[in-house]
Amino acid sequence: MAGPLTQTVAARVREMCDGWPAGAEIQHLDEVLRTLAKWRSHLLERTYLRYHGSTIRAGIFAGMSYVEAATEGALIARLLGVYEAELHPHLEALIGDGVDCVVDVGCAEGYYAVGLARRFPALQVYAHDISETARAACAELAARNQVSDRVIIGGEFGPRDFEAFAGRNTLVLVDAEGAEVDILDPALGPALAGMKIVVETHDLFRASARATMLKRFEPTHEIVEVRTRPKAFDPPPWLDDLSELDILLATWEWRERLTPWLVMTPRKTA
Repeated sequence: MAGPLTQTVAARVREMCDGWPAGAEIQHLDEVLRTLAKWRSHLLERTYLRYHGSTIRAGIFAGMSYVEAATEGALIARLLGVYEAELHPHLEALIGDGVDCVVDVGCAEGYYAVGLARRFPALQVYAHDISETARAACAELAARNQVSDRVIIGGEFGPRDFEAFAGRNTLVLVDAEGAEVDILDPALGPALAGMKIVVETHDLFRASARATMLKRFEPTHEIVEVRTRPKAFDPPPWLDDLSELDILLATWEWRERLTPWLVMTPRKTA
């Protein structure tokens, strides 16, 4: 018998198809496909949790106790350890270059904030999110992983707030659904010129966000653009026994369009 989630999704898809407009655009079909893909992703995460609990299987945060419900985005890709895996070597290299604190703006439930504090015991992490639900989840995750003393949680964070970290070897992470344009403004936060920055750009939500970041930081930073790529990983046996489509959906991060990251390192002065 189909569970409540499947019944809800089936009803929603029927409704979408019954209301299919004459001469429907591809966007309408895309909405149906995304609804079905998210449904399957949820079922796969439930199976993962049944077999493994909420422990992350592999990747940069392998062994970390994680959540059973994400505040946003795909959960199973995080649990498998492949979520944003393209960034992992960059994070390792940046932090290995003497970083002593991380400012994570848009921390959600703490995948990076808690994960980095756990992996690098010398780090102090400042985790910020405008969502009270996300902040509470991040605090709970930090406690569960015994890093509450090094994860300081706060709310809204603006460009002038970076001045409190001037002179420190700071790594800034920003994932703010277009608000990166407001947060990362060196005209208002001059200390940003000396900080390492990883920002996800969201032209989907804020026109020319990527171009704005490049224009603002090219004078002071070396910039590498990082894009999502197909994931190479070792699936657990139960997933390996499923269809190739299931394996692909298990690594899907729910992106609607490309949201490239910019990895920005301050230029060395002569």
